[in-house]
Amino acid sequence: MPFSTLNIGVLAHVDAGKTSLTERLLFDNGAVARLGSVDAGSTRTDTGELERERGITIRSAVASFRVGRHQVNLVDTPGHPDFVAEVERAFSVLDAAVLVVSAVEGVQAHTRVLMRSLRAAGLPTLLFVNKIDRSGARPEALLADIRARLTPAAFPLTAVTDPGTRGARACARALTDPAVRDEVAEALAERDDTLLARLVEGRPPSVGELRALLAEAVAAGRAHPVLAGSALTGEGVGALTEALTAWPLVPDAADSAPPAGTVFAVERSGEGEKVAYLRLFQGRLHARRRVTFRRREPDGARGEFTGRISRLEVVTPDERPGGHGEVPLRAGEIGRLHGLPGVRIGDRLGHPPRADGPARFAPPSLETVVEPVSPERKVALHAALSALADEDPLIRTRTALDGTLSVLLYGEVQREVLGERLRRDFGVEAVFAPATPVYFERPAGVGTSSTELRKRGPNDYWATVGLRVEPLAPGEGRRFERRVEWGALPRAFHQAVEDAVGHTLRQGLHGWEVTDCLVTLVRVGWHSPNSVVADFRRLTPIVLMRALRAAGTRVYEPCQSMELEIPSDTLPMVVGRLTSVGGRVLDSVERGGNWLLTTEVPTRLAPEVIAALPGLTRGEGTHWSRPEGDRLVRGTPPSRPRSLDDPRDRPLDLADREEG
Repeated sequence: MPFSTLNIGVLAHVDAGKTSLTERLLFDNGAVARLGSVDAGSTRTDTGELERERGITIRSAVASFRVGRHQVNLVDTPGHPDFVAEVERAFSVLDAAVLVVSAVEGVQAHTRVLMRSLRAAGLPTLLFVNKIDRSGARPEALLADIRARLTPAAFPLTAVTDPGTRGARACARALTDPAVRDEVAEALAERDDTLLARLVEGRPPSVGELRALLAEAVAAGRAHPVLAGSALTGEGVGALTEALTAWPLVPDAADSAPPAGTVFAVERSGEGEKVAYLRLFQGRLHARRRVTFRRREPDGARGEFTGRISRLEVVTPDERPGGHGEVPLRAGEIGRLHGLPGVRIGDRLGHPPRADGPARFAPPSLETVVEPVSPERKVALHAALSALADEDPLIRTRTALDGTLSVLLYGEVQREVLGERLRRDFGVEAVFAPATPVYFERPAGVGTSSTELRKRGPNDYWATVGLRVEPLAPGEGRRFERRVEWGALPRAFHQAVEDAVGHTLRQGLHGWEVTDCLVTLVRVGWHSPNSVVADFRRLTPIVLMRALRAAGTRVYEPCQSMELEIPSDTLPMVVGRLTSVGGRVLDSVERGGNWLLTTEVPTRLAPEVIAALPGLTRGEGTHWSRPEGDRLVRGTPPSRPRSLDDPRDRPLDLADREEG
């Protein structure tokens, strides 16, 4: 019988034991001969020098093991919010996920972000309550917390005895137990009217029927089994392995269809060669095949890259013979592709599922200016940052007209790692300025501009472009549409207009990126054989800026969603400080003598709140924050130095007709 491949993501809040669990699964299932340790820097998935030194996962990694006829590819993802972009990329290639929660620290803010995103993606998700043997473990109270803060459709498959001791055990709860059967049936009935009716009528499902209903709900992401154990001792990990291979988590894949897959990670070999990790969803892929990848740039523009695969390695537990090209990559498998120097993370082969879905995590909200310690290394610094952007497209560099180089970031830890990588991997010592918020613009209304020009000189245009700009709902991003037929222009002219629109929206009226807007091409014209692509590429920014000026834009600042756990008697002082910096309390829950506050704070002022928290709470307050939300800037909006030629004031003296 052929192997069935499962691609399972392992996700968690930092320090929940995610990498330790990955290592335990590999060891217990015979994939590694010795159990690795995060503290000792000997884990299989944290292979980078920085990851071993810091004891955190920075980049997604893949490791495999086999159970019966199943091959399980574990995708270990970063737990620190600064590297959330890595997690988002992994979502597009997963069949299911294991969300790890510490039995000691409990549900953290980032745990909630991950669970909300997993549910939105519809990914089957199992929860593993780790560290049941640690002092302070509270698995029973944690289950109630999971149902209240993560998902109400959580049901335990294990019961914990002697928690908080080295003798802690996770005992299986079987559906044949009437109490367990009733609990699961009632949980499923909340989202199944037919089952609810049967329970009301006193016709509960049989064990077999309930098992089938449960499997269907788990595969659809509507129900979430909860298992408990300890990655340190291995307790409960066997039950987790059994659960992963017992549920029908993998959709059918067409082996004979054209190949379709997604590149979700890129690493460099010791010789500096790019190696791309690709999840194949359908078809087969061979070495020495010529392939074309599609991509979407951060500014929304579409592009392609074509190359030939020189070598292909199928990720397997034993790196089976023939993995260097003789054996094809099959649907469901993950392969390492060599010989593609232009490949980037996020590139798509064919039409894989979930490839064009919306981003589930906020983009970077901080920007820092970076300069080389030695001025003569400026070109080398720019090249190094460009190379790193191949691994993380959200590391977007920007060069202002005065030559200043900046980079987008999620947080301070990411900045430190970036600086270390520049030094170690590229030999460039860099200095980073304090991070500042990245504002953005949204259209305030609808604006239209249409310009027709006759080409009379070497620097003029022979083209007609009409554009309309209008706002979209927050979070919808940018869209480009045409109200003119493709045949009205040659395809290359159409593409030039679309690309120029995406490029121009990087800088709005105040210099910030424009988002949540719809740009519609409403009028076109050209003259054969005089019109050329450059006419449309140069004219479109002028017309678009005039349409933006007619619509007007508003500037928004990014915010942090911050969770604070504080002693009850410090509530007035903490809320007072939050209010003084423009923060807002969105939710508050009293629990065990503490208040748990969910707040929103402008990103530029969040460091003040964090710095003041220990003094306000006698050192007992804890916090966790993530980029989320935004608010309108009142008063004079901040501006940003432009990095591109300014099309707002470009003259159009030779216009035959201009409308606005």
